[in-house]
Amino acid sequence: MFHRSLFPSDLFAELDRLQRALQQGIEFGPSIRGVSGGFPALNVGSTPRTVEIYAFAPGLDPAAIDVQIEKGVLTIAGERKREGAAEGATRHIDERFEGRFRRVISLPDDIDANAIEAKYRDGVLHVSVRRKEAAQPRRITVQ
Repeated sequence: MFHRSLFPSDLFAELDRLQRALQQGIEFGPSIRGVSGGFPALNVGSTPRTVEIYAFAPGLDPAAIDVQIEKGVLTIAGERKREGAAEGATRHIDERFEGRFRRVISLPDDIDANAIEAKYRDGVLHVSVRRKEAAQPRRITVQ
């Protein structure tokens, strides 16, 4: 008679696989503002005068980060090199992203592509894009 266990031979490996599958479904699923997830993590917001982008990318050389703007699309690209364990060492947990990355953000139509500033400090890239003067809110006097 054929006997089959209710549990896989390596229960913990199967649980780990299921947990990763669930996390991918949650973290990379579409949201109301677009697809989330990826490296570097982004915060994008706006004020009446600027659009503010924060990219959380610790451990990168600022010279290795490429920020470009073209036709209202901001691109942040670069590469994170492998660090940490010695050559030939077995890794039991490897959660740090490594390799090439590219994040693309569509900007509103009222931005001034000539008025952009990018600063990298304490692992955070801050990109600030000013809005055009014509798009600035202003008070109209009533006569």
